[in-house]
Amino acid sequence: MSLSSNPSSTKTLVAGAVLLLVGLGAGWALSQWLSAGGHAGAPATAAATAASAPERRVLYWYDPMVPTQRFDKPGKSPFMEMQLVPRYADEAGADAGSAVAVSPQAVQSLGLRVSTAEKRVLQAAVDAVGTVGLNERDVSIVQARANGFVERVHPRAPGDVIPAGAPLAEVLHPDWLAAQREYLAVRATGDAALAQAARARLTLLGMPAALIERVDASGQPQAVTTIVAPSGGLIAELMVRQGMTVSAGMTMARINGLGTVWVEAAVPEALGAAVVSGQPAELRLVAFPGEVRRGKVAAVLPEASRDTRTLRVRVEVPNPGGRLRAGMFGQVRLLGAGQGAEVVTVPGEAVIRTGRRALVYVVDAPGRYRPVEVELGAEVDGRVAVLKGVEAGQQVVASGQFLIDSEASLQGLTARAPAEAAATTATAAATAVSAQQGPTGEFSTRGRVVELDAAAITLEHEAVPALKWPAMTMPFQLARPDLARGLKAGDAVRFRFRQKGDEHVVTAIDREPAATDPHAGHGSTGAPR
Repeated sequence: MSLSSNPSSTKTLVAGAVLLLVGLGAGWALSQWLSAGGHAGAPATAAATAASAPERRVLYWYDPMVPTQRFDKPGKSPFMEMQLVPRYADEAGADAGSAVAVSPQAVQSLGLRVSTAEKRVLQAAVDAVGTVGLNERDVSIVQARANGFVERVHPRAPGDVIPAGAPLAEVLHPDWLAAQREYLAVRATGDAALAQAARARLTLLGMPAALIERVDASGQPQAVTTIVAPSGGLIAELMVRQGMTVSAGMTMARINGLGTVWVEAAVPEALGAAVVSGQPAELRLVAFPGEVRRGKVAAVLPEASRDTRTLRVRVEVPNPGGRLRAGMFGQVRLLGAGQGAEVVTVPGEAVIRTGRRALVYVVDAPGRYRPVEVELGAEVDGRVAVLKGVEAGQQVVASGQFLIDSEASLQGLTARAPAEAAATTATAAATAVSAQQGPTGEFSTRGRVVELDAAAITLEHEAVPALKWPAMTMPFQLARPDLARGLKAGDAVRFRFRQKGDEHVVTAIDREPAATDPHAGHGSTGAPR
């Protein structure tokens, strides 16, 4: 059946289509009205919220690759052709300008440790090794005062230790015997003047006063004279034997005193300026463990050893009881002349030495660390004296300060005021490289330990833009063997190095937390996050 054959059906279909179109149009209109009415206030609300939000104040703009250079307006960096980044006043450390902010989580993960600056008495000391020897100033020489014959020698031998007045030999002096008889004859005449002259002649012949007194008291000549030791000590030489003839001036014995001994210490040439005569000293011997003997520097000999490049320092030490023997080996500590004065001290590990200056990081507040340039004094037993820069009671970073220093370098924070902007692009570029290098030409980056030994370490490190280095693996020399202590292959580290000729020497290295990825900072700039 066709549509033309049923006009009523055709009209019904047309009417239904019209009603459907009308419904669709009404629904669309209603949706538009609801949309306009329900959200009309949204743009206004957003605009009001934006208007009410405070505007962040920009302190300056900077190039992340050259953070020490600051600009007063945005634009492209004259160094790296990249957009300058704003530093806002509400950012951590932006308002301080001289402190590094570290979160508590980072403090815990990096293992930062602080120590308090304390006033202590430092005894600056020079440690050396020494050998005990006899005191060559305490020597007595026994000589024959007249010609004679040795009648008897007492049982003595070189190496014996004798007291003062100990008999050595019995000697007959014919000339003395004749002079004694003449004196007794003159005295018997009763002429006091002649007797006095004859007695004086006995003294001039070299007779000891004790012998003359015996002759005077006994009235008999003393044919044999006993030769005694004028002082106690060690018989170094004994050149007299029974039956031999002696002549006036002949040396019969040499006696070395033992009241004091000399300790000859070998002091390195580099420490020679710290040693002066009269300086107090301490001696420790293996033979007497736990005992400390005190003396003083008797002399610094004017001639150094050409073989060992050491100075010969003579220390005089008392020897009660003669327990110290020549040839003993011991440890000598030469105490500084300034001992006894209290000075502010910090742990030696807290100091960052750059060659031209020394820095410590002072804790301004929890999580805030400020670099301070200090003037150092003597270092004794792990503590170093701070003459200027730190007061007693201040806290300083004792472990992990190299990581803070690296972050401070990236932020352009130094212990001194930042350098003024260069007048020309060339001067600014040179300043930029210097800022990346640090004050002594050192470079800082991160990496991972590949291999290490006592003198060298191989690192897989990030790019170093200041040297135009890409990320690569290369060997480095160690400035000190203890720098790599505790490190092993695979450790993530942050390190500083300098160029020395064709070599690259690591001057500081710190392990980073295990969770830190040393390659996370790879990119066009190579700057650590």
